[in-house]
Amino acid sequence: MSDHCFQCFPQPVGRIPAGPGPGVPATLGFTVSTQHALILQLNSTPLNTELCRMHFHFGEHGNYSLWVKNLNDLSQVNCTMVTDSEPINSYLRRYLHWYSWYVLILTLLSIIPATAGRRLRSLDTFRGLALVVMVFVNYGGGRYWFFRHESWNGLTVADLVFPWFVFIMGTSISLSVNGALCRGAMRSHLLRKVCWRSLQLFLIGVFIINPNYCLGPLSWDSLRIPGVLQRLAFTYLVVAVLDVLVARVHQDSSLTDVWWYPAHDIFLNWPAWICVITMETLWLCLTFLLPVPGCPTGYLGPGGVGDFGQYPDCTGGAAGYIDRWLLGENHIYQTPSTRVVYQTTVPFDPEGVLGSINSVLMAFLGLQAGKVLLHYREQHRQIITRFLVWSFLLGIFSAVLTKCSRNQGYIPVNKNLWSLSYVTTLSCFAFVVLLVVYYTVDVKRWWSGAPFFYPGMNSILVYVGHEVFEDYFPFRWRMANSQSHSEHLAQNLLATSIWVLISYVLYRKKIFWKI
Repeated sequence: MSDHCFQCFPQPVGRIPAGPGPGVPATLGFTVSTQHALILQLNSTPLNTELCRMHFHFGEHGNYSLWVKNLNDLSQVNCTMVTDSEPINSYLRRYLHWYSWYVLILTLLSIIPATAGRRLRSLDTFRGLALVVMVFVNYGGGRYWFFRHESWNGLTVADLVFPWFVFIMGTSISLSVNGALCRGAMRSHLLRKVCWRSLQLFLIGVFIINPNYCLGPLSWDSLRIPGVLQRLAFTYLVVAVLDVLVARVHQDSSLTDVWWYPAHDIFLNWPAWICVITMETLWLCLTFLLPVPGCPTGYLGPGGVGDFGQYPDCTGGAAGYIDRWLLGENHIYQTPSTRVVYQTTVPFDPEGVLGSINSVLMAFLGLQAGKVLLHYREQHRQIITRFLVWSFLLGIFSAVLTKCSRNQGYIPVNKNLWSLSYVTTLSCFAFVVLLVVYYTVDVKRWWSGAPFFYPGMNSILVYVGHEVFEDYFPFRWRMANSQSHSEHLAQNLLATSIWVLISYVLYRKKIFWKI
């Protein structure tokens, strides 16, 4: 049983045959996971009673022996773990040189002076940072567990980047809509442009997650509908439409005398806030009140062997049920991260319908960051203070929802569900990261934002390109040892660096793909 398997029973690994005689041991080999610590339990076959239990964290490529000695009778059993061959150090010594080379490459690309201009480089830098880490994670992240998505509740590095991309998209919407309205653009024209762009994003997303380049004609029976760009398309549509309808071009100077002026960047946007709060109420009602056949109402668990195996087909509760009912089992993600630890068999899509509501909230909080930048332009102290206040409030809200625990909270942090606490926690982090980048890039100009600034300026091209060409050289090649972190890390870092270099060349040639 894995330490990360919440409320699970131990799962059978195998049966050791009886020894040929007294003093002659029987042996059997098993391969076990090294991602998290495990609990090994040995039961007697005739009575199915526990003989011994051991908590151990196995190392990668290590070879171990569990010696089980029957001292007298079945009531006296001694279990001892012996290391036959030491595991590899997969985190430091052997692969440090690859990290060193990568840092050197990024440093060389960063030796570019900061330039003055009206565009906030910090936004493109933040977007590029999220995108570069996303590309690295999607390419494999060196096969390290912390660059893979968490099985259910909790966070890894891989779970940070997509919400941050959604957050900064909301910030960019605020600035772009304001700029267009200040230039005299009609709101009706902007609404048509938003709808057309959302449709393009959705169609591109469907295209790149259903490649079938070498598998023959695409089968409509197994076409996956949800995806990353599809989620971005829906989120962009809702948040951009709200901002186009509500945004004010010019601020009334008489507002400085009203009692709510210190929070006018929020109150002036009150119709949009009401819409988003209404959507969030809908998410809460559907999540906790919708009856799901065969599952407890309000279930937020992973199904499978979780919750002691009582609800094996209830993965995601209402979120999974809505996707299967609305889209069909064959049109959602077939291999969710829950299959590894919780041994689930039900399809579940982390970019499903219900979670899209909370992605709107994530982008809307990013939109609020954009409102702060607009209303307090050039007032750096005010901007930094408000970012800190937003981060603090969201952090407190997350602590209440989660009870500062992985699994015991009212609403645990969960990337697969895009839970409310997941959004508030990642938004808390996003405000802090944006504050740091804004201060170093746009206020003090200590850093130009390179190299992340360049992919941030061509984010759609980099994301679509890295998905389409993922299996082609030089982004992937056949490895001499597919179990080696060293080769995977080299391949993934090189592939990510190539996309950074491509975005730099395109930036120098002033080529940007906009939709």
